[in-house]
This record gives sequence, structure tokens and C-alpha cells, in this order.
Amino acid sequence: MRHHAALLETDDIGHGFFGRAGGVSTGIFSSLNCGPGSDDDPDAVMENQERVLKKLHAEYNPLVTLHQIHSADVITVTTPWQNQNGRPQADAMVTRNRNIALGILTADCCPILLADHDTGVIGAVHAGWRGALAGVIPNAIKAMRDIGSKVQHIRAAIGPTIGQASYEIGAEVHSAFTAVNSSHTKFFQTGAQPNRFMFDLPGFVADSLMASGVQLFENLGVDTYPVANDFFSYRRRTHENDNGAIGGGNYGRQISVIKLR
Repeated sequence: MRHHAALLETDDIGHGFFGRAGGVSTGIFSSLNCGPGSDDDPDAVMENQERVLKKLHAEYNPLVTLHQIHSADVITVTTPWQNQNGRPQADAMVTRNRNIALGILTADCCPILLADHDTGVIGAVHAGWRGALAGVIPNAIKAMRDIGSKVQHIRAAIGPTIGQASYEIGAEVHSAFTAVNSSHTKFFQTGAQPNRFMFDLPGFVADSLMASGVQLFENLGVDTYPVANDFFSYRRRTHENDNGAIGGGNYGRQISVIKLR
């Protein structure tokens, strides 16, 4: 299944937030696992990525992904690299190259696709709580501006992400956010256990976009944790493993892609 954001639906931009269906991987990676960092068969991952490109009518364009490290680092992409072993360590990319597709891998974290079709600049961001708090979103907006984008023209889409009802965190995460800004308490609800909280990651991402000057954004509002939604989920996989599931803590990754046509 591919999800679209209406804000990004223009003639010169191709994009998609892909789920786990429609690929060739098997077992715990079934079926559209696009994560080179997983223990899946590399040939299957490559085939899955090619299927994604075909869905976007971009099969003749290279797809680049990152070795994501939960940082605030942004790469400006001018030429493609090899996805299997040449991926730079960073958590966001921007480009004005019309022959490159940008791909972000997630399994609960927030994928954000960005586009300024007026100046022909796009971006893709991986935001877990650490990267979001560290500033990966404003850094990506700045990188887009550095290559010609105007912030008032940037449109953003917040893709499938673990929802607040599914995302219980400890007091240390709550403290990390409130130490930066006490108003961040609005993104937390009290959990069922003492010193546990339910965190609204998509809400924090939306707030970061607005603080960065982006006013045109859309949140797809899809939670990756419920199995019925058909997404890979690191947290669900961890919970399954705690209950004795076969396969250890390994997990698949879905991909979110954007490219200039």
C-alpha cells in the first residue's frame, strides 16, 4: 500500500509513503522490506526498492537512502551513492537534482517529505525523538534554503509514525524534552505506570515544522504500531519478541520516497 499526501501531489513531484505489502521478502521481513540495515536477503531488499521506484514511475532513477543514526545531520545530495554499502551517516537529505529519488527508512520513527516545487528543491527526513529534539527538522529546512528554496513555498507531509496511544516512554525522555523547553509537556500524557508517559511524536514534528517557518504541512495520521495498519514497527516487533516470538529483535523497514520529475 502506498499513502499519498495531497499537499505534495503536483505534476513535478513524485512521492509515496509505502507500507510493508507488495514485496518479495519473507518471514519477519514480509514483504516490502526496504532496509539494507536489516538481516534480510540483500537481493530481496534491492528488488523491493526497485518495485517502489516502479510505482513512482522512477525505475530509471537512482534511489539513495542513509545510514540513519538518530542525529540532526543533513546531507545535500548532488550525486547518488550505493545503498548497500556506501550510505553516509545522517538523518535527512535535500537535493535539487531531478534524477535522484530520496528515500527514508522507518519502523515507527517519523518520515517527513518536503517539497518546494516553485524552486525545485526537495527533502526527506528521518525523525525519531532524539533527532527531532536535536533539530533535524530545522536543519533540513535550512539546507533546503541553502540551495535555493524559500521557506514560504515549502510543503511538508508527516508520514506513518507511531502514534501517541502506542508510544510509551520513560521519565528520562520526558525530562530531555522539558529541559529544552517547559512547554514541551503538551506533547506528553501520563502513562499507566508511574514515571511513564505517552509521547506525541507526530505532534512534536508538526510543531518543529511550524517553528521552522513551514506553514503548509499535512499529517497523514497513520499509526505504525497496530498490525492492522500493515506497517513495520520496531516497538511491536520488540513486544512480540518479549512474548516469545521467533526471530529475535530484528525487524523490517518501510520506505518513504520523494523525487523531482
